[in-house]
Amino acid sequence: MQTAADAGDAATLLAAVPAGRRVALVDPRFVGHVHALRLGLTDPRFAAATVPGALTAQPEARGALLRALRRTTAAVGAGAPVVAPDTDPAPDDRTVPGRIAVALEAEGTAVKRPELGSLTATVPTDAGARATAESARDEVDDEAVRLRSAVKAHDGFFTTFAISPYSRYIARWCARRGLTPNQVTTASLITALVASGAAATGTRGGYVAAGILLLVSFVLDCTDGQLARYSLQYSTMGAWLDATFDRAKEYAYYAGLAIGAVRGGDDVWVLALGAMVLQACRHVVDFSFNEANHDAVANTSPTAALSDKLDSVGWTVWARRMIVLPIGERWAMIAVLTALTTPRIVFYALLIGCALAACYTTAGRLLRSLTRRASRTDRAAQALADLADSGPLAQGVAAVAPGLRGAFTAPAVALLGTLVMIGGALFLPYGSLLTVAAAAVYVVLSGLAVARPLKGALDWLVPPFFRAAEYVTILVLAARSDAPHAVPAAFGLISAVAYHHYDTVYRIRGGTGAPPQWLVRTIGGHEGRTALVAVLAAVLTHAAGFTTALTALAVAVALVVLVESIRFWVSSSAPAVHDEGELA
Repeated sequence: MQTAADAGDAATLLAAVPAGRRVALVDPRFVGHVHALRLGLTDPRFAAATVPGALTAQPEARGALLRALRRTTAAVGAGAPVVAPDTDPAPDDRTVPGRIAVALEAEGTAVKRPELGSLTATVPTDAGARATAESARDEVDDEAVRLRSAVKAHDGFFTTFAISPYSRYIARWCARRGLTPNQVTTASLITALVASGAAATGTRGGYVAAGILLLVSFVLDCTDGQLARYSLQYSTMGAWLDATFDRAKEYAYYAGLAIGAVRGGDDVWVLALGAMVLQACRHVVDFSFNEANHDAVANTSPTAALSDKLDSVGWTVWARRMIVLPIGERWAMIAVLTALTTPRIVFYALLIGCALAACYTTAGRLLRSLTRRASRTDRAAQALADLADSGPLAQGVAAVAPGLRGAFTAPAVALLGTLVMIGGALFLPYGSLLTVAAAAVYVVLSGLAVARPLKGALDWLVPPFFRAAEYVTILVLAARSDAPHAVPAAFGLISAVAYHHYDTVYRIRGGTGAPPQWLVRTIGGHEGRTALVAVLAAVLTHAAGFTTALTALAVAVALVVLVESIRFWVSSSAPAVHDEGELA
């Protein structure tokens, strides 16, 4: 830390700092909490940030900062103190840091102004104001505020009341010992994988241990985010690990339960795969609806207004959060039932609970969409097209087919294609070429559904319909096959494809767009993979052929998707994706 004698000296000192480092300006009269400065000056997610009397700039905003400082120097004089005159109309802009923040915004550089709540951050101009500011600072426990703010603002009932009251202290313990959120995230994954292994033993002791370890894994899962917020250790890699590991942990646990059940003489692989399919489809409904309305321009619908009104009544908030069976409630249910019952009962409860939650949330979103007159943007339409995951076959159909008009045409066509494909897999003779014909119809209809920009009121349903068509078709054909271990192979294939779809979501949410087109073409798109599995089921009718083909396809998709995903997320262009407010 260096002290500048005047504004000109501050510009000189800043220019001398190596280009790759963050810099900060703090008014020498600053009075406030240390955590207020920490929020304003150390959060790595923002190129520039400010609190009253302090300003920081990451390397990418350094040039704009120096230009603004030099303009300020010219305005107040090179030899003026690093405190601007007190004649500005906005009190927070009286200091040089405040003036520069305004100048940066005027130039087009976004400046983050974090919410401080009860924390104090001010620049007093006389002894009386300083005494008042110091008194306000001393009345608030800086550490208590820091601990409270480490907890996610909107979380489920179980997480809020059964985990967060003590996990925040675990986060502080980790911070004081130099542990990083990524290390805690990895520990959570390892614990969940050990839980999966315990469940796979098929013994009562293994099930009890699995339930306990799953809860421990969830505590660590909460702790990593709280540690990131407590110590402001946000990172691109951490955001990606946290987002993807949650899915990996849950689905690996499903597989462990299924293996354990088989060892106990009860084959529940179909239930395990059904639970994964249902959960993945729930997620894509959430993602698709949110992306469609991310920047929609319209007044709030009556349904949304009713939802806001219900949120003003305390107990309804928690009831509605529990109804959707968020990750905390879901994992608690799975853990308790694993320890006390059987894997079959666990999956029955999971399927029933997730189905009811899906009906509740989807019905609410349908009502919001139908009662809101929204104008969706090109960005939203592109996001839905990316989430659709259309491959070369559907894109070829869309290129030659005229766009079908009508407010609800795209979701209606997508639904029709989904019903044709799933109906063919369910009701046509297994191995029949008619199933291949149904897949051909699905390819054509999926191309027609995306032939026009997805800007309709219900067009956000198109990606979920496609996910359901692909996942359920693979599940049904594997379940109807006589090939041994076909359903576990299908579990692996859907896991690989689902990872690709989650990866697409996190890239879009980070503002970098979908995975490259070569990747989508290489793995065939949703319609290509669905058609391929239908062909394989018709052609490979001997005992092990279908299982081998599904396994090979799963390995190929996983290799291509994982290599490209890891390359992207460790690159400098990867965005930071945060899950604030999401119940997963």
